[in-house]
Amino acid sequence: MTTSSFVQPRITTLNPEQIEQIHNYSLEILFKVGIRIDSPKAMELFSKSDGVRIKENRVFISPELVNWALNNVPSEINIFDRNGRPAFTAGDGQVRFGVGVTNLFYQDPKTDKLAGFTREHMASSTRLTHNLKAYDLVSTIGIISDVPNGKEDLFGVLEMVSNSTKPLIILNSDENQFNKSLDLVEYLHGNLSEKPFLVPYFNPVTPLIINRETSDKMITAIQRGLPVIYSNYSMIGATTPITSAGTLTLLNAELLAGLVLSQLIRQGSAIILGSLPAFFDMKSMTDFYDPHTILINAACAEMMAHYHVPHAGTSGSGLGWGADLPAAGMHWLNHITNCLGKTGLVPFVGGSLGSKAFSPTSVVYANDIILQAKYFSSGFLLDADSVGLDEIAQIGPGGNFLTAKSTRKHFRTAYYTSELFPRISLEKWEQQGQPQAIDYLKDETVRLISNAKPPIDHGRLISAGEEFISRL
Repeated sequence: MTTSSFVQPRITTLNPEQIEQIHNYSLEILFKVGIRIDSPKAMELFSKSDGVRIKENRVFISPELVNWALNNVPSEINIFDRNGRPAFTAGDGQVRFGVGVTNLFYQDPKTDKLAGFTREHMASSTRLTHNLKAYDLVSTIGIISDVPNGKEDLFGVLEMVSNSTKPLIILNSDENQFNKSLDLVEYLHGNLSEKPFLVPYFNPVTPLIINRETSDKMITAIQRGLPVIYSNYSMIGATTPITSAGTLTLLNAELLAGLVLSQLIRQGSAIILGSLPAFFDMKSMTDFYDPHTILINAACAEMMAHYHVPHAGTSGSGLGWGADLPAAGMHWLNHITNCLGKTGLVPFVGGSLGSKAFSPTSVVYANDIILQAKYFSSGFLLDADSVGLDEIAQIGPGGNFLTAKSTRKHFRTAYYTSELFPRISLEKWEQQGQPQAIDYLKDETVRLISNAKPPIDHGRLISAGEEFISRL
C-alpha cells in the first residue's frame, strides 16, 4: 500500500492562546479607551446601536457589538475583472499581489531620475502591471500632476480603467473627487456592484480615530454596493507603541472598530481588513518597514484568518532608492513571508524612496521575486510515483538520470526559470564583457513598457471618460 502527501512550507506566528489574548486586549481598548468619531454621519450610525456608549465624540464599543459584526461580515468576496470574468476570491486562503500606491514621482527605468508623476506615467505603468503575470490587480499608482487641479483622481481612475481589465483598488487623494470617480467608472462600465472589479481603499487615523473623510467615503462606497478595504497605517514609536505587541493589539482594535462601522452602515457588507505597520526613526524622521513590521503583518493576517475576514497587508515597498540591494532584500522578505503565511492581498508593490516615487524596475524585479516565492510555497508531491524507486534501482550506483523517463517527462517544468535573468556560466559571463544584472533589469523594464499594449476598448473609454470629466 502506498500513500501520498504534499510537502508544503508554511509559517505560523501566533498560537491559539495568543490569538485569544490579542483579541481580548483589543476588546478592552474598544470598551475602555474607545474610538474618536469625527463624522456626524458615522456618529449617528453608532448612536442607533445599543452596543455603544458615547461621550462627546468618543464611542466605546462593547464586546457584544464586535461579535455581532464578526458574525455578519462575509468571509469571502468574489472579485471580477472589468469584463465580468471571475478574477479571484478575497478570503479564500490564497495571496494576490498588486502594484501602487499614490506616488508623487516617477523614477525613470533607465536613468533612475525622478520626475513628477504624470498622466502618461499612470497609463504606461498600468499597462505594464496588466502584462506582468505575478500581479492580480492594479492599485492607484500615483497622483497625477499634469491635469487641472481638482481632477487628478478622475484622470487617474480613467487611465487605470482604460489601460487594464484587471481588478482595481482606488485611493483618492481628494475626497471631493471620490463620488465623481465612482460616477465616472459607472458611466464607462455600468453597474459596479453586480460583479465588482473596483475596490475603494480607506485609512483611519492611528491612534484610535475614524476620521470624517474615511467614514463618509466608506458610507458612500458601501451604500453603492462596493466591497471596501479598511487598512490602518502605523509609525511604531510615534503613532503606536514602540513594542510589537502593543502595535499589533492597537491596530487590531482599530480594525475591529472599522468592521463594526461597516456592518452598521449595512449588515453583511463586504470588507477587507489589514494593517501597514512601519517603524519611525526619530533621528532621520523617516518611516520604514523592517523584519519586525513584516512579522506584525503576518500576525495581523492570522488574526483576520481567525475572524474569517479577508485580509490585505504590507507590500515591502519604500525601502531603497529604486531597484537596489536594500529594496531587493525587503521585497524578498515581504513576498516570501506573505506566500507562506495567511496574507490575502499585497496591493502596493513598486514604491521607492520612502514610497514617494514609483519604480517600474522594482515592479519588474518584484514580479520575478513573487513568481519564485509562489513556486517555493507551492511545495511538491511525495508519493511512490514521484520518488521512483524502480527507476532509481534500474539506474543504480554511478548511473545518471539525464535520459530517464521521469527526466524526459518533467525537465521542462521541474524547476523555476526566470524570464528576467539568464543562466550563464562564468566563461560566458566573461565573454559577454561581464554584464551586470541591473542592466538586464533596466533593459527588460524599458522593453516591457514599450511593448505593453492597452486593451482593445482603450480608445473608446478614454474618449468617453474625457467627455464625462469635461462636463463636471
